[in-house]
Amino acid sequence: MTTTTSQRRGFTLMETVIAIGVLAVLLSAFLTVFGPATSGIRRALSAQEADRLASTLEKELGTLRPNEKFTGGGGQTVGTAFDKAFDWIKNAKKDGNKPSDGTILIYQYRADPTKMRDDGSLAAYTNAGSGIAGSDYVIQSAVRRRKDSNNPKNDEYLKEDLKSLEGRVFAVCATQLVFKTNGLELGESGQIKDPKPPNNPATDATQYTEAVIAFSADFYGVPSTAYQYITGAGFTNSALQTPIFTRNLAARR
Repeated sequence: MTTTTSQRRGFTLMETVIAIGVLAVLLSAFLTVFGPATSGIRRALSAQEADRLASTLEKELGTLRPNEKFTGGGGQTVGTAFDKAFDWIKNAKKDGNKPSDGTILIYQYRADPTKMRDDGSLAAYTNAGSGIAGSDYVIQSAVRRRKDSNNPKNDEYLKEDLKSLEGRVFAVCATQLVFKTNGLELGESGQIKDPKPPNNPATDATQYTEAVIAFSADFYGVPSTAYQYITGAGFTNSALQTPIFTRNLAARR
């Protein structure tokens, strides 16, 4: 009786090395083709986010909310969006070693589409961890100030919104653009002046004779989203060293 033994031969070392080499070439070709495309997508998303933040800020500066009041010349309470824009741009600054109370905050939060606040914003959706997006809640962009005496509910609503936060909080500091020797240049932080020489200062919107306030807005990422941090003494200028991006914008009468 004859017994036949089957012998299976494995891959030789040379065959293994060749296979690894072919795989490396294929991976290199894949990364060469799709790597730049992936980077382009990331850049496009970043540009899209920057556009959203800038347009959200401009829209808010053009909106006077029902419970906002701003004092103009002669101590009269005036109610125009331009008065608001003047005040916000002037006071969105770094004040000493910390951001000023007028520092602008931009963020997105989960909002209840069935509940409207007295300032025209949607109430925060409080059922954390539940609900269906687009049905029970919507993602809403919001613009508020770090502290705002012109909006009595600002601090309360900011605290509520941060509990339903979606994503990051961005801080904005603004500086007016004025005409100088080389064209439009940065003015002085915390001041609004006639943009044309001799650049006389204006204390409020009634003293500002131009129809447009051109300004540069620096957008920063806030390192913490806690209400106590954002409104407290721990939020210093060390957190606002380098802006994520800067946009030249305008507020119009």
